[in-house]
Amino acid sequence: MIIRMDKVSRIYISGTRKVHALRDFSLEVEAGEFSVLAGPSGSGKTTVLNLVGCLDQPSAGRIEVAGEEVSLRSVTELASFRLAHIGFIFQSYNLIPVLSARENAEFTLMLQGVPKARRRERVRELFLRLGIGGLEDRRPGDLSGGQQQRVAIARAMAAKPALILADEPTANLDSKTSEGLLELMRELNEEQGVSFLFSSHDPLIISRGRRVIELKDGRLLSDSAGSPR
Repeated sequence: MIIRMDKVSRIYISGTRKVHALRDFSLEVEAGEFSVLAGPSGSGKTTVLNLVGCLDQPSAGRIEVAGEEVSLRSVTELASFRLAHIGFIFQSYNLIPVLSARENAEFTLMLQGVPKARRRERVRELFLRLGIGGLEDRRPGDLSGGQQQRVAIARAMAAKPALILADEPTANLDSKTSEGLLELMRELNEEQGVSFLFSSHDPLIISRGRRVIELKDGRLLSDSAGSPR
């Protein structure tokens, strides 16, 4: 299992109110899956990603990622674990404006201490694979939305993580660009065996998932195989 969540709850305090973002939620995801968390805003999708991605900790329950329990680790330990095992793709791209496309894509590798020559070769290969070869020296502000998201995918893939989490990755893109990027991610999943877990209410993403996990009000509503396309 790449992900195992056992009776996980997450409660936030908003003023005098308790907000139950997740309620007694359990989930198992096998390595190599291409899965989608579906549901309306407020259903708990992003909370699941934040917990699995070690950006937050549960109020109750147990979480394992890549065979290691992450529920009770310190902030420093969680940061190190993220760096080694998890890649992220965000709807707002989250590229660093003052860095070039290449430097953004190399950033995780740099933090891991990978030598410059190896970083450059790995990113060069990914840029060619993603159709953005030749754009290495451009800043994010000089790239289209689709090009920026390709750089974000390269950054997520560069360190060869066990798991990539994608939170509404096509929200700011047109349908043609979105479809092309989803096909690229599907191909990378099939070729390299990297596990993908998406969070989205976009029908296009949901239709591409091999498994669709639907949430409502912080609970599991349904769990079914997605489109075979």
